[in-house]
Amino acid sequence: MFDKRHELFPVKDTYVFLSHCSISPLYKPALDEELALGDAQSRTGVLVYGRYDAILDRLHEAAAGVLRTSPDNLAFVKNTSEGMGLIAGGYPFTPGDQVISYVHEYPANHYPWKLQERRGVELVLLPNRDITGSAPEGWPVAWTLEDLEARVTPRTRLVALSHVQFASGHAADLKPLAEFCAAHAIDLVLDVAQSLGCLPIYPEELSVAALVSSGWKWLLGPVGTGILYTSEAFRHKLEPVLVGAETMRQGLHYLDHTWDPHASAKRFEYSTTPIALAAALECCVRELPLNYGVEAIRAEIYRLQDIFFAALDRRRVRPLFDPEMLRTPIVSLIVPGGAETMRRKLLKNNVICTERGGYLRVAPHFYNTDAEMERAAGLINAH
Repeated sequence: MFDKRHELFPVKDTYVFLSHCSISPLYKPALDEELALGDAQSRTGVLVYGRYDAILDRLHEAAAGVLRTSPDNLAFVKNTSEGMGLIAGGYPFTPGDQVISYVHEYPANHYPWKLQERRGVELVLLPNRDITGSAPEGWPVAWTLEDLEARVTPRTRLVALSHVQFASGHAADLKPLAEFCAAHAIDLVLDVAQSLGCLPIYPEELSVAALVSSGWKWLLGPVGTGILYTSEAFRHKLEPVLVGAETMRQGLHYLDHTWDPHASAKRFEYSTTPIALAAALECCVRELPLNYGVEAIRAEIYRLQDIFFAALDRRRVRPLFDPEMLRTPIVSLIVPGGAETMRRKLLKNNVICTERGGYLRVAPHFYNTDAEMERAAGLINAH
């Protein structure tokens, strides 16, 4: 079912790449799209921008297909920080309001909320809980719904959490989280950089207010790309933070300064979008998760993990989460000698993993092979 040819994933010519939770290899057809648009600009200048709206519309449509929502709810952003910043800066906070997040969130989902303290907002951080009972002391593991429930007050306006935690790989159960937030009229904003493209997430079914993701992890797109989803009701709560010609309905009529922002999420595409990057990301979204289906991609990732677990010496190397306890796209390993030392040894053998929070992160994607998983496990066992 899956096309795993080297021609589509040239990284395979040299490396076993198992770090899709960091910066992933760019999907080759997406690179071709990016280069074609760059070449067109070099040859025609402004004429290439005749395709500007069509490229963005196709990206919105492809992403909407993956998320099962309307294209009007999708916007191109450069990264997760930009999307979170547009939300946090535009949210109608009043002094004394509270935002709840997790103490070990990725910075893109921490600093935008921390910045709101200047507006009198209190940032409440959920404590780290070792739900495995066996993680090294102080290492990031998870937050719990019980801790969230205990910290909600009448001043809690928004909960900002990652679907999948970048260091531990902990994957939140979104249904009870979303139901709790909805029952308390709390806006739920999710960082889905570690899940969009590899785990199903349907924001309208969950009544999620907003999702933000970078495009260069599980979507295999270029650096400098991302996706912002906002529900219609939530979007109209937000005040503008960054504005430009593209914010407004009048578009190219630059001398018309009427304040008339788009009702759709296009209002967040406030200035000239790098359309070569947008075209490349659209190619990735359309040919990968939209084509294969996210559920099928998840199943293949977990099948590859099973190959890896079967070959791994579990007497010496321990996954933080036992696969029978919790499945997640990031396998965070506790390894003898330390994760950074192991990462360097693997790299010398052309296997790419990353270290975060003390863990060695192994994150295969659908185009990896059984042999690659067995090779990586064998190298880890040998050191």
